[in-house]
Amino acid sequence: MSQTRRLAAILAADVAGYSRLMGSDEEGTHERLKAHLRELVEPKIKEHRGRIVKNTGDGFLAEFPSVVDAVRCAVEVQRGMADREPEAPEERRIRFRIGVNLGDVIAEPHDIFGDGVNVAARLEALAEPGGICISRMVRDQIRDKLPYPFGDMGEQSVKNIARPIRVYAWRPASVAEPRVAPAASLPLPDKPSIAVLPFANLSGDPEQEYFVDGMVEEIITALSRIRWLFVIALNSSFTYKGQAVDVKQVGRELGVRYVLEGSVRKAAGRVRITGQLINALNGTHLWADRFDGSLEDVFDLQDKVASSVAGVIEPALQAAETARSAGRPTADLAAYELYLRGYAMYLSSDNFLRRCVLWSRRSARSVLRAGARWKMAPRLNRCNARFCGYGPIRQYVGHR
Repeated sequence: MSQTRRLAAILAADVAGYSRLMGSDEEGTHERLKAHLRELVEPKIKEHRGRIVKNTGDGFLAEFPSVVDAVRCAVEVQRGMADREPEAPEERRIRFRIGVNLGDVIAEPHDIFGDGVNVAARLEALAEPGGICISRMVRDQIRDKLPYPFGDMGEQSVKNIARPIRVYAWRPASVAEPRVAPAASLPLPDKPSIAVLPFANLSGDPEQEYFVDGMVEEIITALSRIRWLFVIALNSSFTYKGQAVDVKQVGRELGVRYVLEGSVRKAAGRVRITGQLINALNGTHLWADRFDGSLEDVFDLQDKVASSVAGVIEPALQAAETARSAGRPTADLAAYELYLRGYAMYLSSDNFLRRCVLWSRRSARSVLRAGARWKMAPRLNRCNARFCGYGPIRQYVGHR
């Protein structure tokens, strides 16, 4: 029997909504598809050293010796299709869905078989019209070689494949949702601000979505108890659920300086929750950690994780805010002098708090400026309340 095994990049494609298109115009759809294959698809596959293994009626199966060539060909085919039939209404246009996988195949003269082929077909079914889905193995191979952005869709459970597949998706700008003018960036509030994005469900079980969403809600509730922190509401954060978003864009759209994102993974009655705190202004990571627990008591686990996350994020945010303030110079020399005098009193006197109150009431406005810059205001407010029964300094000088 003439068959061999080899490692190959497999490209599977079909026409989105093919039955509907054939029902409305059978002959016209068939002729247009043949023209697309003849004028665009086949030349592109040949250009990238691939071959069409077989046509499948509403699509085709191709293989390539290089996974880089396979993905580059897929992107060029989709971009080429976006420019074809510009006069046709959107509902009548032919759009391919493409899946690309890398795997070992059994090759015969006119067909290829194997688990790698099956995975490519399942990836194609997950792709949007005009889009491409690739496996994790493909993404690892092309990561530093091709400039195309592939968003992480997480692990997906698909038909007749025993294990979940980690999927990455690409959408060309030409078939994206109609663009609207970008919303103006919201101004940052006076105090530190944070948005908790929906966590990714990596367990591959849609039934666990309730647990993941509940976990995020508990974390938002715990962070909201930190009085000096501005926390975006759950409904605003959840508008990004299921999307591959740019943290900087989230920061601009929600008007926050920090973003918390993470994932939840479940296996054999246990769950692992990871989180990372990101500065939305420059995209740098400030903190990352993971939490493990048992699912015997879901509510108790959610409470413990939410408390733990809030407990470690609070000092991380304080450190970040202190560093940000320390790196920002002041033009008010009087405020800086007051800060130095206050810091000297703090180091040298056991009665710092009482002396601080008397000093702050004489120069409340300058102290507020210095405190906002060097984090003295919270301490001075506590002095007023503890020893003199006065309210916060702000009430004497007016809100900034």
